[in-house]
Amino acid sequence: MEIENLKPFDGQHCETTATGTLLRQLGIELSEPMLFGLGEGLGFIFWNMKSMNFPFIGGRIKTDYLTPNIAKNLNLELTVKETASTQKAWNNIKQLIDRGQIVALKLGCFYLEYFSKPIHFAGHYVAIYGYDHHDAFLVDTIQQGGKVKTSLQSLALARAEKGPMSSKNLYYTLSKTDKSFDLKTAIMQAIKNNATDYLNPLITNMSYQGILKTSTEIMKWFHVSKDIENDFRTSAMMMEKAGTGGALFRNLYRDFLKESYELVKIEQIKIGYEAFVEIAELWTAISQLFEKVSQTKDVNYIQQASEILKKISDKEKKTMQILATI
Repeated sequence: MEIENLKPFDGQHCETTATGTLLRQLGIELSEPMLFGLGEGLGFIFWNMKSMNFPFIGGRIKTDYLTPNIAKNLNLELTVKETASTQKAWNNIKQLIDRGQIVALKLGCFYLEYFSKPIHFAGHYVAIYGYDHHDAFLVDTIQQGGKVKTSLQSLALARAEKGPMSSKNLYYTLSKTDKSFDLKTAIMQAIKNNATDYLNPLITNMSYQGILKTSTEIMKWFHVSKDIENDFRTSAMMMEKAGTGGALFRNLYRDFLKESYELVKIEQIKIGYEAFVEIAELWTAISQLFEKVSQTKDVNYIQQASEILKKISDKEKKTMQILATI
């Protein structure tokens, strides 16, 4: 069984790719930066647990929040379901596909057979549009191959992944309601909401406070790391290449603001876009310095990264304060 007339979304970030594919089936065509922005996606978290090999540096809002924000801002109905039963989990999406409905799945990417660099990360998203007796047919990011397939057995293992950010075989669908949406209004609301949330972090590990905290934490991390080469190389890769669109999602948000300004012509958005041009460049500089740390184990590069993080924290806070006033 394979859904006909599929229009896979060509994206760099997994959730916008999965959700974008669902939206295309509804006839809604938006760019990836626009989806990320409408999802109020910009954030930051520095997360360090004893069970982790090295700290996680994240640049978007919490898992499971982005698509609900998109649905809210576009007046769509979002249906999200979970089950602990592997068989029920498969039967549920199989029935939807048989009725011609593309479904988005949240899963762990380690078990996906096509994945280029499998890691135990349970917050990955794909869209599923078909299956046969052996394989599931999926849409993943451009860097993972776009239209891909994996065995039904591997898909079941991926959907049942345990650990941080995991869910119980979670899947979701989108459908239209009797309410249409106005893109300009949606943009304004999304920017204001994202900026307001960013400026009011729940804990000091998040948003601009988290970035400032990271400026000191990376110094500690460097001195206690048992594998500097791997730790900082992997972290650099995750910031720049692992589905973030580059610069820890700042490239996507920069481009969202640019596209938004072209539509609504509000000065604060133009100022925000210009600020994120520089902010994105600074985040790319951080990943480049992490690469140099992994190659040389030279603490000077960490000290340089620390100073840049302080600058980023200040710039992002001031920029979001401007965007919150639109």
